[in-house]
Amino acid sequence: MNLPIVTHRVEFLRHPHPGFPHLMAWGVRIDGTDLRVLVVGATRELWSRELDEDDHTPQEHEEFLLRQHAPLHLDDDVDGDRARSHFLGDSPPDLRDRDTGALCLLGCSCGIDACWPLLAVLRATATEVTWSGFHQPRRPEWGELHLGPYVFPRPHYDEALAAPVLLAHDPLARLLGEP
Repeated sequence: MNLPIVTHRVEFLRHPHPGFPHLMAWGVRIDGTDLRVLVVGATRELWSRELDEDDHTPQEHEEFLLRQHAPLHLDDDVDGDRARSHFLGDSPPDLRDRDTGALCLLGCSCGIDACWPLLAVLRATATEVTWSGFHQPRRPEWGELHLGPYVFPRPHYDEALAAPVLLAHDPLARLLGEP
């Protein structure tokens, strides 16, 4: 039995990088939800096996989960050409897993995208773009995260990538305890 393919809506965002407001970042929303929030849901239980709950207040724990990744900096991509290439699967070697071809969709909150990346396999055709196989390469024991797959209609994906939503602040700033 073939199940119907569920399509999703993607938005690309441009805003100051969290923690490094002088740098611009490329964020992502899927169906109106920041990808970092979706990752929190997929990793909360995995982190609970590693973190001692007595070391943090519930608010500190949530901030830690939200800060595990940051939008991509993409090295001063002023005109967006690098991001367009990257988000269509033509990623530089430092933002790609050489074994699987998976690419970095979120980077590390330290400002170095490849330090703590969220990787996913990107498949682009003339009609759709699919993100699947999400994983954290620094935690191979976690395996594939319960996230996606996300299928985006190609025309909408291309439009969203060509015209990212410009924001004056990181959309998660309040949740991250920032002004």
